[in-house]
Amino acid sequence: MKLWHCAGARSLRPLWALEELGLEYELEILPFPPRLFQRDYLDTNALGTVPFFRDGVVEMTESVGICQYLADRYDTRRQFSLGPEHTEYGAYLNWLHHADATLTFPQTIVMRYTFLEPDAAKKPVAEDYSKWFLARLRRLDAHLAEHDYLVDERFTMADIAVGYALYLGRLLQLDAHYQPQTGAYLARLCERAAFVRADDRAGPLQLPGNS
Repeated sequence: MKLWHCAGARSLRPLWALEELGLEYELEILPFPPRLFQRDYLDTNALGTVPFFRDGVVEMTESVGICQYLADRYDTRRQFSLGPEHTEYGAYLNWLHHADATLTFPQTIVMRYTFLEPDAAKKPVAEDYSKWFLARLRRLDAHLAEHDYLVDERFTMADIAVGYALYLGRLLQLDAHYQPQTGAYLARLCERAAFVRADDRAGPLQLPGNS
């Protein structure tokens, strides 16, 4: 297996999943964003985005999809996933896809107009999407007020998917607005040995003007 990764980017999700599962893999670390700073990467992934993942003939570009694939293919004991027979299977899938469809999407707009392409005229747009992201945490905040993890009272791929969105929010300096239980949840996830190993492989995402 091989994963193409940028420090702190969404590719951290599958990297974290690979570490949790203890799988052997090759890692190629790229500058961020690779489509600008490593143009030959476009020969590998025409989108120029990370992650890009290859497992034999399988090629994937979606971070949450890769996590789900790794769990379904290699987590035979369901240590980090839930099967269709589980009563919380629907909730598990919902949190997995909630992570990108609801949480990470507005963060990309904040990142673009606050750090990558700062523009005073676009500042209100970035501020609006920051509020959007924080408002979309309401369901998560309510859940974490009563639970330590997202499903089955244990750590799963759903926590990797959602936990990364919170971690990116920290990099975007939005974490000061997290509810106490949500901040504690992120801290708990970041203490996991597999997360520390994954994050250390390439270091944190360095955004312009964000030390």
